[in-house]
Amino acid sequence: MTERIIQFGEGGFLRGFADWMIQKMTDASLFEGKVVVVQPIENGMCDTLTAQDCNYTHIIRGSEGVETSRIDVISRCVKPYDDFEAYLALADIPTMRFIISNTTESGIVFVDTDTPEKAPYISFPAKLTLLLKRRHDKALGGFIVLPCELIDRNGDNLKSCVLKYAELWGFDDGFKAWVENENVFTNTLVDRINTGYPKDESIELGYDDKMINTSEYFHLWVIETDCDIEKELPFRAAGLNVIITKDKLEMYRTRKVRILNGAHTSLVPYALLEGLDTVKSCMDDPTMRSHVRKCVFDEIIPTLDLPREELVEYAEQVLVRFSNPYIKHYLSAISLNSVSKFKVRVLPSILEYKKRFGKLPQTLTFAFAKLIDFYRTDMTCDAEDIKAFMKTATVEDILKKTDYWEEDLSFMYEEVIKYVDKQA
Repeated sequence: MTERIIQFGEGGFLRGFADWMIQKMTDASLFEGKVVVVQPIENGMCDTLTAQDCNYTHIIRGSEGVETSRIDVISRCVKPYDDFEAYLALADIPTMRFIISNTTESGIVFVDTDTPEKAPYISFPAKLTLLLKRRHDKALGGFIVLPCELIDRNGDNLKSCVLKYAELWGFDDGFKAWVENENVFTNTLVDRINTGYPKDESIELGYDDKMINTSEYFHLWVIETDCDIEKELPFRAAGLNVIITKDKLEMYRTRKVRILNGAHTSLVPYALLEGLDTVKSCMDDPTMRSHVRKCVFDEIIPTLDLPREELVEYAEQVLVRFSNPYIKHYLSAISLNSVSKFKVRVLPSILEYKKRFGKLPQTLTFAFAKLIDFYRTDMTCDAEDIKAFMKTATVEDILKKTDYWEEDLSFMYEEVIKYVDKQA
């Protein structure tokens, strides 16, 4: 089939999310096109993927059952660190229409010391800028860009980086106008737990597959754009949970961050202090399950301006996902950088609750106290300066730390101190 999609990233998430969706559309005879995978970092899994003709098995598992499918929509892999010209040559293929990326949250960044001469040892946006410049110089059409990095306004940020490189490198105004007018940079929100290769399991397929990928059933892709991309990528016609919206991405992002991510972050320090190790183990524990339900249904949902029925339905889905018997989501992994996560995921719910109801939410305030207790242990994984401060500072000083919270939280002291372990 014709190559139509350039994909930056060969990891488990894109293979179990975007590529799985492309397979669904292909199998339904709704889309005809292949994916070329670009390995965005020097060391990756493209050699292993190439060794098995870029085909692999994807297994969806949950309380709903088990679904196994063969993914064969990837035509080949390109490794810029081995052959940068082969990478740039992707811009010469007239049928290329889409760019999908997942280079982690730190991937979309502007580095002012990047120059074309340093390629491939430059950032992902810098590499993309060179690809777009080659495309422009060949007088070919632009791309629809679908970044999946978990940052706010990911498409806007990626486009901004490209235009900054165009300015830094002295590219002409014609190229900048082409980037602006002939390319569509969408903002997206992605949601699916992909658990990758099942290293601690023995799965019999009847054939050797070193790139087996596993995920949950739930999937959601919200794409914010004025472009009618459903005509070219018929997600919804294939029955996929993809929402294409002109202006409501923030609504869905807030829902996910406050409910799903907020539930994780308000639960994890407390659960680790109590000796639990996975999200599933928390859902099996009556005390932890009660804690997370109070956080979500009694204190987070009342702070959101969406229809309650919709919020409750999503929250119930989240708890089903947390209880998935096939997913070992380790609390220690979620606990990485818990201070910054608490600021983004939980603190807004606390502040909004106080604003609306004139008092602090009891369970989320308790979760804040457990965060403080957690950082007084040796279980944390964060920047050294944050760990050192949180381990020795008083509760009063922690609440005053505007560098962490972006405001003085001293007004919470009397409530937080009730729940802090005085022996910690």
